[in-house]
Amino acid sequence: MVQILQLLDPQLFPKTSLSRLTFRSSSSAISNPDHSSSLLVQGMFISNNGFKNALYMIDIGQNDIARSFARGNSYSQTVKLIPQIITEIKSSIKRLYDEGGRRFWIHNTGPLGCLPQKLSMVKSKDLDQHGCLVSYNSAATLFNQGLDHMCEELRTELRDATIIYIDIYAIKYSLIANSNQYGFKSPLMACCGYGGTPYNYNVKITCGHKGSNVCEEGSRFISWDGIHYTETANAIVAMKVLSMHYSKPPTPFHFFCRR
Repeated sequence: MVQILQLLDPQLFPKTSLSRLTFRSSSSAISNPDHSSSLLVQGMFISNNGFKNALYMIDIGQNDIARSFARGNSYSQTVKLIPQIITEIKSSIKRLYDEGGRRFWIHNTGPLGCLPQKLSMVKSKDLDQHGCLVSYNSAATLFNQGLDHMCEELRTELRDATIIYIDIYAIKYSLIANSNQYGFKSPLMACCGYGGTPYNYNVKITCGHKGSNVCEEGSRFISWDGIHYTETANAIVAMKVLSMHYSKPPTPFHFFCRR
């Protein structure tokens, strides 16, 4: 049996400390640099030494792709945006580097086309063998290829920086493709939502709103609310991330604890 460390519980922290803890994000995208710029100006970061020794975990891009599809853009229109998204991410990382950052842990984006939210809102027969939207996942795959190439470039350009690329897509898609192996049922269905099978997601009655329902066995589901993963699924993802099997180059996490 594999022991998985218990994930952070928001209830363990007083309300005054939650300002620096993020347990979910609903709309972060690379195309909004103003907020990060204002934080730099306000000096809300740690000391220069702390800034240099900190680990910068970057997980962004999925919402930019999803937003394009949501606006009615076609697959070809969406993938044309990817180079600009990658350019913005690279620029942001280099800015962190210029400020002293040297350790970067970069996640690629997950299988967007496997989210119950997307599946319930898109009437498409363009599904793969596991029931995920091919166009959405193809766009995510192209984005990930660009992100991987960007990391290769940065390793050459920023010689004294450590840049790790994490294949989150492979990890999360594996949960869908091998759901029985992990003990999950209905891998494309939300635990909390409305509408029942196949996705239990309704944009007008989302999780937490009146009329929504919650499954009895959350540990048997991959998706919590159609967008975010359940605690059980996230624990498996975390374990696989730390295994180094999905890291490029393979780097143990404790490496980043050194000063």
